[in-house]
Amino acid sequence: MVDGSVFGVLRRARRVWAIGSIHGDAARAQTIHEEIADRLKPGDRVVYLGNMMGPGPLVRETLDAIIDFRRAFLARPNTFIHDLVFLRGAQEEMWQRLMQLQFAVGPPEVLQWMLDHGIGPTIEAYGGNVDQALSAARQGPVAITRWTGELRDAFQATPGHQDWLSALRRAAYTDTGAVLLVSRGIAPDRPLDAQGDTFWWGARGFDEIKAPYGEFAKVVRGFDPEHRGAVTTDYTISLDGGSGFGGVLLAGCIAADGSLVEIIEG
Repeated sequence: MVDGSVFGVLRRARRVWAIGSIHGDAARAQTIHEEIADRLKPGDRVVYLGNMMGPGPLVRETLDAIIDFRRAFLARPNTFIHDLVFLRGAQEEMWQRLMQLQFAVGPPEVLQWMLDHGIGPTIEAYGGNVDQALSAARQGPVAITRWTGELRDAFQATPGHQDWLSALRRAAYTDTGAVLLVSRGIAPDRPLDAQGDTFWWGARGFDEIKAPYGEFAKVVRGFDPEHRGAVTTDYTISLDGGSGFGGVLLAGCIAADGSLVEIIEG
C-alpha cells in the first residue's frame, strides 16, 4: 500500500468504529464514547474522521475527551497503539497553517479566510484573541510570529494535545484493503498517495464514486458540507449529522467487508 507513517493501517480489524466530524462539541463526543465503549468487541478498531477541533466552542474539552477515550481503549487486552487512528480534517489543517501565518502571502486575507471557515473558537480555546490576531496580521511578520508563538505555547502546554496533533494521519485503511476512511473526500481518478489535500478539502469527488475505488469495497468519510446525516451508497458511507453546527454526532460500525453494521448518534 502506502507509507504507514502517513496513513493509518488497521491490522486484523474485525470491525471499525468510524466517528464523524465532532467540531468541538465535547458533550456529543462523550456520549458517542460511552455508546461505543458499551459495544466494543475483540478486534474492534476506532478511527476519528478528522475535524475534531472547532467551530464548536469546547475545543479543549473535546480533545481532552478524545485523549481520555484513547487511553481507556488502548488499556484493553490485546489492543495496540495502531488500533486507534486520528485523521486530519480541515480544522486541524487550518490550525497547523495558522501556526505558520507569518510565511503566508497576504496574512490578513488568509487569516480572515480561516475565520470564515471556523478557526475562531479554536483560537479562543487556547487563550488567543481574534481581534489581536487580525491586528498582528496587519502589522507584519514580527507581530504575527509573536502572536502565533504565544498561541503555540498555550497549545503545547495543554497535556496531550501536541501529541494528538502529531499523531494525525492523512487517511486510514484496513490491511485487507476493503475499507478506506477519509475526512472529507477523494479524487476517484487519483491513486491514494497522490490525493494531497483532497482528503480534507475535496468533497465533489466523493459523490462521484460510482464504482469501487481501487481495491476498496467501501470509502467512508466524516464530513459532508451539507451535513446530510448518514448517507450510504454501494461504495461509500458518509457520517455527518452536523455536530458543531447544531446537529448530532454520528459514528458507524463497519464490518471487515465494508458493510455497515450499525449507526449510533450522540
